[in-house]
Amino acid sequence: MSPVPADTTPASVRQRSARIATEVLAPWVWVLLLPLAVAWQVTNHHLGETLLWGLITGVFGSILPMAVIVRGAKKGQWDSHHVTNRAGRVIPFAACIGFLAIGFGILIIGNAPRELIALAAAELFSLVVSVAITFGAKFKVSMHAAVAAGAVAVLVQVYNPWAALLLLGVAWVCWSRVELKDHTTAEVTVGTLVGLLVGGGAYLALAAALA
Repeated sequence: MSPVPADTTPASVRQRSARIATEVLAPWVWVLLLPLAVAWQVTNHHLGETLLWGLITGVFGSILPMAVIVRGAKKGQWDSHHVTNRAGRVIPFAACIGFLAIGFGILIIGNAPRELIALAAAELFSLVVSVAITFGAKFKVSMHAAVAAGAVAVLVQVYNPWAALLLLGVAWVCWSRVELKDHTTAEVTVGTLVGLLVGGGAYLALAAALA
């Protein structure tokens, strides 16, 4: 029996590309890898310190909240591990804020590099703002857009302006969320602004204040 040929219609190709972007550039991926990238730079490429401080932030900001989210999705508490329905975001947001706050406390107690403390605080601040908009204004902010844009804003400050090329990835994931009809153009636009202005701005201010 000959294999069934892959669907190569433009609509199918767009859907596959959108699903890849949504998974590969998901918030949990950025939040796990970003602290490692920041720690690598600010510790002068010290592997041990990079893993220590980067993983504390990444595990508490990404792995543990994602475990709660995936478990809830499997139990049918919300629609998927991306939690696209606004009402279902209460527990996931609470888990993200709670675990990240614990990680933030560990960083302070452990006298982590100020850039990692600033990063964790900026992530917390962005989450709180996103929660306020999502439930206060009843407007479903795209967390894919917010986290991706905020991560790029931080990388530009930690490394150099060439990191801004990663905005192409931000554009891709924003397009994917609209293509999959999980968000509107307005929702990914607001998410991007939250990431750039709130996340990036908070990191800039806090890193300077802690210097």
